[in-house]
Amino acid sequence: MKDDLRTDRTTEGLRHQIATFWGNADFLPELRHGVDNLRAHKLRSLLTMLGMIFGVAAVVAMLSIGAGAQQEVMAFIEQLGVRNLIVEAREATDWQVMQATRKLSPGLTFEDLRVAQANLEGVAAATARKRFKPGRMLPRPTGEMPVVYGVSTPYVGISGLNVARGRFFTEEESEAAAPVAILGQAAAAAIFGASEPLGQHVKVNDAWFRVIGITGPQLSVQSDVAGMPSQDRNNLVYVPLMAAVMRLEDSYSNIKDEIDGIYLQLAPEIDSLRSADLLTGLLNASHRNAGDFSVIAPAELLAQQQRTRRIFEMVMVAIASISLLVGGIGIMNIMLASVLERTREIGVRRAVGARRADVIRQFLIEPTLISGLGGVLGVVVGVLLSELVASLAGWSTIVTGLSIALAFVVSVTVGIVFGLYPAIRAARLDPVKALHYE
Repeated sequence: MKDDLRTDRTTEGLRHQIATFWGNADFLPELRHGVDNLRAHKLRSLLTMLGMIFGVAAVVAMLSIGAGAQQEVMAFIEQLGVRNLIVEAREATDWQVMQATRKLSPGLTFEDLRVAQANLEGVAAATARKRFKPGRMLPRPTGEMPVVYGVSTPYVGISGLNVARGRFFTEEESEAAAPVAILGQAAAAAIFGASEPLGQHVKVNDAWFRVIGITGPQLSVQSDVAGMPSQDRNNLVYVPLMAAVMRLEDSYSNIKDEIDGIYLQLAPEIDSLRSADLLTGLLNASHRNAGDFSVIAPAELLAQQQRTRRIFEMVMVAIASISLLVGGIGIMNIMLASVLERTREIGVRRAVGARRADVIRQFLIEPTLISGLGGVLGVVVGVLLSELVASLAGWSTIVTGLSIALAFVVSVTVGIVFGLYPAIRAARLDPVKALHYE
C-alpha cells in the first residue's frame, strides 16, 4: 500500500514538473516573439542557419550517394546468382609471367570443369566460358567493340539472362558449334543502329554468325567486384562455346587459357560457401597453388556488401554530423550573445511574474526555429545535391525517407540541445541585476 502511494506521489510530482514547464503556456505569442526576434537580426539568423543547412544537406547527400552505390553493387551480386559459384581465370598479360605460371599450372581448362562437376555435391548446371574482344566486326559497331562470350546453353539459366526478343541457342546448336549469336542491348544498338537485328548476320573477325536473339537490360558495375572484372554486360555477343573455340580460336594470343571462366549453379539445399572452399582446394591441388584463378561465391559477397553498407552509412553519418555539430556550436554562440543583449528584457519579464520555465521556453523557441527551418532547407539542398551528383558523375543515388527523417530529427535535436544551456543561463539571471544591466 505504501509502495503504491509512493508511486502515485512520484507520478504526480512528475506531472507537476511537466505542467510547470509546458502547462498553462500560450505558445503562439512566444512563437511570434521568437520569429520577430529572428527577423530583426536577419543576417545573423541566416548565417547561424547555414551551419544546419550544410550539415543536413551533407547527411542527406552522403547517405543517398552511399545507398545508390551499395544498391547497385548488391543488385549486381544478386544478378550473379546467390546459388552460383564462379571461377575467373587470372590471365597473364606478360610472356615471362605466363611462362613462370605455366611451369606450375596449365591454366583454367575444361578438365577443371569436369573435376568440379565430379567432386562437388549438388551441381545443377554448369558451363565453361571463352571470352575475347574481336579485332574487327561487320557491320562495324559505333563506340566500343563488343566482347564475345562463348558459353554453353545452361548459361542462360545460371546467369538469369533475359532474352527479350528472339531466343537463346539450343543444346543441339551448342554441340554442333552452330554459327548463331545473341546480342546484348548495347551491342545490338552499336552494330545495327535502328535496324532490326534478328535474322541479320554479323561478322566477328573471319566468321559469320546469324543473330537469333536480343537480351534484356543487365546491371553492370564500373569497377572490379571481388575478382569479377568490370564489364558492360549489355555490350556482349553470346555464341556457342564450341563455335567460339572452333571458329574464333585463331584470333587468340598463345598466352591465353584454354577457357577463362566456369559457372556452376548449385541446388538450393547446398551450402555454397562450403562448396566454394572445396572447389578452391581442388583447383589449388591441380594448379599447384599458382594463384592463376579466383573462386567467387556471390552469396558471400552479398553478405559482405551488406556489412560494408552498414559500416559505410555509419561512417558517412558520423562525418556529416560534424557539420551539424559545428552548426550547433554556432547556435549556442548566437544564443549566448542574445542572452546578453536581452538581459534587461529578461529582468522585466521576471519582475512582472515570469517563471524560470517561461524564460527557458522563450529562449528554446528560437534555436528550435533555426534548426527546424535549417533542417527543411538542408533536406531540399541535400536532395538537389544528390540529383546534381547523379547527373554530372553518372552515379546512382537513392534518397530514402529514413535519411531525410534522420537528418531532420538530428538537426532539430542539435538545435534544442545546444540552445538549452543559453536558455538555462538566461533563466538563472538575478532579476534585480538584470534590471540594472546596461
